[in-house]
Amino acid sequence: MGLKQKQAQIGQKESFERKLKNRLALLSEEGIESGKIDKDPLVKKLRANVAAMNNRLKAIDASEKKNEELAKMKLEKAAAPRKEPEEIKEKKVKEPPVKAKAKDNDKDKDKDKKKKK
Repeated sequence: MGLKQKQAQIGQKESFERKLKNRLALLSEEGIESGKIDKDPLVKKLRANVAAMNNRLKAIDASEKKNEELAKMKLEKAAAPRKEPEEIKEKKVKEPPVKAKAKDNDKDKDKDKKKKK
């Protein structure tokens, strides 16, 4: 995943955290208890959004790490000396099947039978 996407996710996470902080401050000023604050639908939604952004950022980090490892392996493979084949083995030429000759003989027999009739 690209750097732009990661930056966008970080920006959204910061936005959700800011909104959550403001909402918690507002509810605290109104004197609402912490149990009711946790049940507030907007607070739940904002916390869920923050958690979702954290999961997405973890996935992006994992993807970047995997890409770095693959690039490292590719460089190592390119730097490794190639093995040259010692000898090229020739394949044995197969003899033609014997059955082909038998078919020709069968055709001759059929011709003989037709001539006799």
